Amino acid sequence: MARAERRSRKARVPARESLEQKKARARRILRRLEGLYPDARTALHWQDPWQLLVATILSAQCTDERVNQVTPGLFRSFPTIRSMAEAPPGTLEEVIRPTGFYNNKARHIRGAARAILERHAGRVPDTMDELLALPGVARKTANCVLGSAFGRVEGIVVDTHVGRLARRLGLTREKDPVKVERDLMRLFPRRSWIGLAHRLIDHGRAVCTARRPPDCEHCTLEDLCPRVGVEQSRGAGAGPGPPRGKRK
Repeated sequence: MARAERRSRKARVPARESLEQKKARARRILRRLEGLYPDARTALHWQDPWQLLVATILSAQCTDERVNQVTPGLFRSFPTIRSMAEAPPGTLEEVIRPTGFYNNKARHIRGAARAILERHAGRVPDTMDELLALPGVARKTANCVLGSAFGRVEGIVVDTHVGRLARRLGLTREKDPVKVERDLMRLFPRRSWIGLAHRLIDHGRAVCTARRPPDCEHCTLEDLCPRVGVEQSRGAGAGPGPPRGKRK
């Protein structure tokens, strides 16, 4: 794409947007992401709501890839909610050590398991309030379990990728995940909330990365993005990325 054309596309994002203009841009962003990542879903491996809950707790400040390496052995050693609730001191910690912050995570998992046995007859609850009452469960974890395990649309999962892209795209100025979620919920239709998070995460991993300058040259959202906080140097870290997809 020629430089002049890039500037022309960039000019489509106003310096100041009304709420309706921002909603319209958000809908275009959503259509692009749906075309690029049609089958987006959580990268965590799980077989039932309890396994997803545990995996999501473990994913805090840890990659999904690392969590997926740990959970098969974890669920072999502790195959039931009760076995995790009654895990002897040090045993659970040793298995989940590679995920980092293992003492806190083990405490949260044991606490959540005990609460589920005592309050919910051994079944993972399927409401936001009940999930938030479990040890170690904040809105990110609750939204992940509700959306992926139960198909319930209550909010938007906001992890580091979603927060980063939401700010770069000019969809929020917030850094607190709950406030980012609130802003995104206001802009995107409710039906899209579950898939939106997974698509933003996939795009954040593939193109709009944190560790190197993002590949704006090959980004399907390039003309819809004001690049808030993105270093503007050309050529650094650029390389082939996913196809732009059909413009809509």
